[in-house]
Amino acid sequence: MLYLIKKAQKSNDKAFLTLFQQYEQDIYRTAFVYVKNQSDALDVVQETAYRSFKSIKNLKEPKYFKTWLIRIAISCAVDLLRKQKNVVQMKPEYEEFISGDVNEDIDLEMTVRDLIERLNEDEKSVIILRFYEGLTIKEVSEALDIPLGTAKTVLYRALEKLRKKLKGDGVYEQ
Repeated sequence: MLYLIKKAQKSNDKAFLTLFQQYEQDIYRTAFVYVKNQSDALDVVQETAYRSFKSIKNLKEPKYFKTWLIRIAISCAVDLLRKQKNVVQMKPEYEEFISGDVNEDIDLEMTVRDLIERLNEDEKSVIILRFYEGLTIKEVSEALDIPLGTAKTVLYRALEKLRKKLKGDGVYEQ
């Protein structure tokens, strides 16, 4: 893997493409959580590929290639949302999942997604990287270029907000 990254940093297109394809699904999932539709998520993946290809020479730590890509994807997604001046919220196409005969797990999953959308950008980024992408808190701090203590604080604040909102909705009980 590190060998491929070093080749890609020396302008080897094939090495970069091989690397990017390994993480394309992760980038798409991250983008989709932000932009909420397939078309925009694919645009974010494409923009991430472009930006990362142009700047791979600036990657200082090859072992953090994935977190570097995810960070670029988040930046692209946020840029896209700003351009569209979108308020991030549940889209109408999700209503089919929450109407009719609903499995309780799907209902809870939709509730959690909806709650995550209510977090601010910093909190959302930390939650997505930590739980959707499975990064350690240290990797999250490096990916977002924030101090480790700040990443922990943001994570705990976001989790506390989610707990309070779930309690308020009557879904979560201790």
